[in-house]
Amino acid sequence: MTGQEFRQLLIDKWGQSYDVQLRRTQGKIFLQILWKYCGQASFPLTEAEYQTHLDDITSYLHALGAIEQVENFIIETKERPRIGKAVSIPLNLANLGDRASEWII
Repeated sequence: MTGQEFRQLLIDKWGQSYDVQLRRTQGKIFLQILWKYCGQASFPLTEAEYQTHLDDITSYLHALGAIEQVENFIIETKERPRIGKAVSIPLNLANLGDRASEWII
């Protein structure tokens, strides 16, 4: 999956190009789908910066071996990002690829 394909997945599911971030907390790694979206007046990134950010995120997800897991979660979830509430996708640490140590240490 590319950053553009990931963006299309977000649009197909929720109708917006939501911001995403990887977060490590309490020894676990999560991909968070935030409530801010590209095109919103207060969104801090330009179109090009947002696309580069999505490319970086998908690169990490590939390295962590989590693309399929994230895609399935997004397709199946009934949750949606809303102000003050991100959709948090827990990444299964047992399936992490060769870059897992960057996040676990």
